[in-house]
Amino acid sequence: MRYYSFAIILPVLVSMGCNQPAAPAAKPVPEVNVVNVGVATVPIIKEYVAQTYGKADIAIQSRVDGWVTGIHFKEGSFVKQGQLLYTIDDQPIQTRIDAANARLAQVNTQLVKAKSDLERVEPLTAMNALSKRDLDAARAAYQAAQYEVEVAKASLQNSKIELSYTRITAPVSGYIGISKYQIGDYVGKLGAAALNTISNTEKIRVRFSVTEAEFLAYLKAVAANKKSALEVSRPVSLLLSDGSVYNETGSIDLANREIDPATGSIIIQAIFPNSSAILRPGQYVKLRMQTGNVENAIMVPQQAVIALQNIYQVLVVNDSSKVVPVMVKPGMRVGANWIISEGLSADKKVAIVGNAIVKPNSVIKPVNFPWNYSNTLPQ
Repeated sequence: MRYYSFAIILPVLVSMGCNQPAAPAAKPVPEVNVVNVGVATVPIIKEYVAQTYGKADIAIQSRVDGWVTGIHFKEGSFVKQGQLLYTIDDQPIQTRIDAANARLAQVNTQLVKAKSDLERVEPLTAMNALSKRDLDAARAAYQAAQYEVEVAKASLQNSKIELSYTRITAPVSGYIGISKYQIGDYVGKLGAAALNTISNTEKIRVRFSVTEAEFLAYLKAVAANKKSALEVSRPVSLLLSDGSVYNETGSIDLANREIDPATGSIIIQAIFPNSSAILRPGQYVKLRMQTGNVENAIMVPQQAVIALQNIYQVLVVNDSSKVVPVMVKPGMRVGANWIISEGLSADKKVAIVGNAIVKPNSVIKPVNFPWNYSNTLPQ
């Protein structure tokens, strides 16, 4: 009986042991990219919409009335200072010159006669053959004749000057635009539409506007002698309309005398060399300028910041490899990075979760993520 009882109980125990549930398998620990918080001095770079002007943009005006008789340049070409540009019909002025010459000859003849009369009257007056009144009259006639000669000479000289105005030359070297008048058109004196414009593009003026608050901050920074203040000698750069960076740097030249009351802004001018002749007057560009620095800026990659409406978080990795959500206040963006102004210290590590599903306060397997934030700082 004992033998059979053992034989029966053993299979039952074995059967009962096989029906017990298996122990649950351990969950794998997810691998998550982790970076050390970056600390750096970040230059503050601002961009402004700006417009280009030539070093000198000179309107070509006619100083005499008349018909255009010649155009002596190729539109859009480079012209040299003193080069002949336009000729205006000079026949009316040449006629006035002839008349002025004739008038000068006439008054010279009158002067000779008046001098001769005075020379005859003077000895006769000395002998009391003529009265003092006759002498005074002769002297007055001679003096009046002298004045007439001076007036005639001035009139002739003025006509010659007007004749020179019929030949319009380039006041500076530079690129000339498309002519607004053609041969046969009638042009007027100053006040009428300009014939053309010449731009000296050896250097380019770039004008942009800053707000009154920005300008006051600059003045205060300069007064306090802060290193982060905008200095006139600090170089500025340009972004062209195709997105490329202009290959030469410029410098701040001047500020306008007044703040525009309509916009609350002031015009600032920068000067750029233009040896490559890429820049032309009238272009719209973006001017980049360093306006200061953020000292000891706390930086993280943008992928490390979790944004939900107006709430921003980062996942801090503690010494136990747990991810702890921390509320932060982000500052300005610098390339692919974000400056954190509040909520994060320089000795922390943050996780870049990406597509991984990681619950708060869960344990992860940190993987060092290659991140060289210094390469992304503005230059």
